[in-house]
Amino acid sequence: MTGPTGTALRLTIFLGESDLWHHRPVYTEIVHRAHRAGLAGASVFHGVEGFGASSMIHTQRLLSLSEDLPVAVVIVDTEERIRDFLPQLDELGGGGLVTLDRCEIIRHKGPEATG
Repeated sequence: MTGPTGTALRLTIFLGESDLWHHRPVYTEIVHRAHRAGLAGASVFHGVEGFGASSMIHTQRLLSLSEDLPVAVVIVDTEERIRDFLPQLDELGGGGLVTLDRCEIIRHKGPEATG
């Protein structure tokens, strides 16, 4: 593993998996927009249980509520690039929670390819 390589900004968007944008999951739209914007990477994480502004608990243990589990989209890049991306989220509307955190980047160097 290599040492620290710099600081960055982590953008996390918390949504429900049933949130849609033009008949497409919002989390999918965010990932595709981040890719088109040339951001370093984006990952989507499914939660097994949670609640948000509605105060309704969504859990995979109750069949009647399992269709709207929590989802988090995480994107890490430079502060400038993340802040430039934020208007893309405004276009999607919705009531998801957006957080920004400063973080330290430590790159893991994988095995070198041999010829």
